[in-house]
Amino acid sequence: MKAPNVWKWVPTLMVCSVLGLAGMASAKLPAPSEEAKAKAAEAKAKADEAAKKDGENLGKAQDRVADRYKKQNKTASAGATKVADKKK
Repeated sequence: MKAPNVWKWVPTLMVCSVLGLAGMASAKLPAPSEEAKAKAAEAKAKADEAAKKDGENLGKAQDRVADRYKKQNKTASAGATKVADKKK
């Protein structure tokens, strides 16, 4: 069975299309304007501030959980020693 002539050109066409797309992808974008740069800097500052605030809130929440855990285990361990003393 002989392959049609069209199938012989498929690999060549695929290579050409990949090279063409690579050329378009490597095209440079124009430099951003001063207004766009200022807007990006403002957005970055706002995001950094929000991340800092989120980090502080996370730390506070972790401290509350740790304190609650210590209180619960302190009462549980105190109760366990009383039970152990009664068994002796």
